Amino acid sequence: MLPTILDLSTLRDLYASGRLTPVDLAKAVADRMEAFADPAVFITPVSRADLVAAAGDLVARHPEPNSLPLWGVPFAVKDNIDVAGLPTTAACPAFAYRPTTDATVVARLKAAGALVTGKTNLDQFATGLNGTRSPYGAPRSVFDAAYVSGGSSSGSAVAVASGLASFSLGTDTAGSGRVPAAFNNLVGIKPTPGLLSTTGLVPACRSLDCISLFAATVGDGLAVRRIAEGFDPADAYSRPAAPHALPAAGLRVGVLTPAEREFHGDRGTEALYDGMVARLEAAGAVAVPFDYAPFRETAELLYQGPWVAERMAAVAAFHADHPDAFDPSVRAIVESARAYSAVDAFEGLYALQALRRRAEAAFAQVDILLLPTAPTTYTVEAMLADPLRLNGRFGHYTNFANLLGYAAIAIPAGFRPDGIPGGVTLVGPGFSDDALGHLADTLHRALAPGMGVDRAAALPEASRVAPPVPGTIPLVVVGAHLSGLALNHQLVDLGATLMGEARTAPDYRLYALPGTRPAKPGLLRDPGFAGPGLAVEVWGLSPDAFGRFTAAIPAPLGIGKVVLADGRIVSGFLCEAHAVEGAEEITRFGGWRAYLAAA
Repeated sequence: MLPTILDLSTLRDLYASGRLTPVDLAKAVADRMEAFADPAVFITPVSRADLVAAAGDLVARHPEPNSLPLWGVPFAVKDNIDVAGLPTTAACPAFAYRPTTDATVVARLKAAGALVTGKTNLDQFATGLNGTRSPYGAPRSVFDAAYVSGGSSSGSAVAVASGLASFSLGTDTAGSGRVPAAFNNLVGIKPTPGLLSTTGLVPACRSLDCISLFAATVGDGLAVRRIAEGFDPADAYSRPAAPHALPAAGLRVGVLTPAEREFHGDRGTEALYDGMVARLEAAGAVAVPFDYAPFRETAELLYQGPWVAERMAAVAAFHADHPDAFDPSVRAIVESARAYSAVDAFEGLYALQALRRRAEAAFAQVDILLLPTAPTTYTVEAMLADPLRLNGRFGHYTNFANLLGYAAIAIPAGFRPDGIPGGVTLVGPGFSDDALGHLADTLHRALAPGMGVDRAAALPEASRVAPPVPGTIPLVVVGAHLSGLALNHQLVDLGATLMGEARTAPDYRLYALPGTRPAKPGLLRDPGFAGPGLAVEVWGLSPDAFGRFTAAIPAPLGIGKVVLADGRIVSGFLCEAHAVEGAEEITRFGGWRAYLAAA
């Protein structure tokens, strides 16, 4: 029997034991989706027949259980992110189109073995934090149907919290990947802007948008994020990862001063925040009151400054022809762009830069921040009666993050006396995405709030996030260990973290090694050769994990020193020269992933 919440480690154990197959799971998830009481979660669910067929195709191509990192794992996709063959509506029927290619992030997850269950509901054009701004209905909190689910990634959060998916994709411009996590007892991963490609995303504010993740545990969320991330030259806002470490001891965590606490009279949610501060100190961190004012003022710029005009820029052509197709609240926000000029845009940039300097001064006193995710919540009835003012309250502690380029992880903070959940968010400097993970997971486990709707569920030990290890060793991988490919799980299982993508120096050749299973390439250096350079990934391992990993590498592969295009010399996979005799040279493809795509 399937557990209510489909966390990754439980599914892997069921698959490994033979008690479950992806086809079995597909049928069970289809049953759950058809029986689910809230009809507003999905805009376009994948049909039972198509879901079962996708699972069968996965098994036919990759019969070995767990042979891909996300083998047979079901996931839902917010309906402003493209999935080939399914309509993208952005919760606006008149806007709908049917893409022929997957968004880059979706393609990476599918390549890792994950199965799309459907396209989920959202606040129209991802404009809102409450989940009621959709003609497809308003998904509800999994704990009380009178309450909002949070938005704009409403359906994505409810799908995971209800056991209709193991994880889901949302988006987060102002808090849309964090607020619904708080309201549904989930983890919300908001990556550093640019870490995940936005190719195939309908933009809200293109310069700020992030694709985000909902998961049952921090470990699950981080594992999926590492598969989904990677520099994308087709995305003008994509950035190579540059991991930011945090202190291993004496971590200084900024907490709110009494003057900056705003819970709108919700003493239950305020008590949840106080409880997480206490757990923070019990975990060995140092709570440091800090000046929230520059972050609050930055947050106000998003909707009370010229950035609101970027929402019009995203949909200007459609709006010109279909103004009546917009939800009234969304239309009011988008059309408020008319109040801003080009001069206002530059003045906004100047104001943001000044606030950035003040935020930097605050961060000189702390390493990360611990904030309430949302100061309170509301019923659907209350939200519909006062949609702009009450929605605005949800973003008080979230709106600033992308404007300042930060990473964030939202975690559950427990339940008010009335059974409604709240959450807190750890916010760190850009590219501290992995570094935040250990503390976020420690706090989540100390609370033990269950997972999603199942308050009794124990957080699986297998998803525990290990503390960062000083002296991480970088390793260049070129083939089957790349993110989403067949052997990547060997790195993930050892706690390795993706440090970024790179290219080799020009004097390397790549060959498809015959007779290898799974298929593997061989990398050789040929001094004097002027090739294109080859796409690789750099992963970080602890010294112990590095030793165990390299000891298991079979001949003719081994670890040597690889020269990268940026001049770094890093340990990485190389191949014995005799093994490429008679092998097909595939250097012209520029990398193993490109070769597989062309095969």
